[in-house]
Amino acid sequence: MYIDDIIWLDDIIDKIEHKHRVLPEEVEEVFYNIPKYRKAQKGKYEGEDLYYAYGRTDSGRYLLVVFIYKENREALIISARDMDKQERKRYGKK
Repeated sequence: MYIDDIIWLDDIIDKIEHKHRVLPEEVEEVFYNIPKYRKAQKGKYEGEDLYYAYGRTDSGRYLLVVFIYKENREALIISARDMDKQERKRYGKK
């Protein structure tokens, strides 16, 4: 999967910063550091499915990023948070 651009909505930025203490820059680092992707569900619109990206920031923080992958290779960020213990274990095995 290739992502050429990341789409941010202001309310999503506010949510991940305040609720999950994740900075937009950290989410971008996850994508630059070649995460592991998993399709979560088929989207409402053809070519816009929901995915999880499991990855690490430059500082080593393990994050799960939820996004919609668009046909034009853009990622619309829905949420981002720290991985839980089980997710970290799964991330390390693949």
